[in-house]
Amino acid sequence: MPEKSDLPQGSLDLLILKVVALGQVHGYAIAQRLRQVSRNVVQVPQGSLYPALHRLENRGLLAAKWEKTDTGREAKFYRLTRKGRAQLETEAASWQRLTEAVGLVLKLSEGGVE
Repeated sequence: MPEKSDLPQGSLDLLILKVVALGQVHGYAIAQRLRQVSRNVVQVPQGSLYPALHRLENRGLLAAKWEKTDTGREAKFYRLTRKGRAQLETEAASWQRLTEAVGLVLKLSEGGVE
């Protein structure tokens, strides 16, 4: 079983925006999707997820409305706003650059750059 990993500072918002970009979804389903896609490495507790969703909504990156789920329960469903889509593109590009740079550093051999 993969080891659970703490998310780097600032990455939760990016991951939430990415999941919501795929279609309107409620909070619990966001957490499930992150866990599923990451093969159980990314596990976001409710105490982190819901404050992040509220923060993204307050910043105008997500819009939300209450609807019934497939099981008939009321849940707040989130969708990406135009501003949220632009933020997602900016943050995703930034993370891509950073992960590529970290990858280069990790490839350093003791004898120097390969």
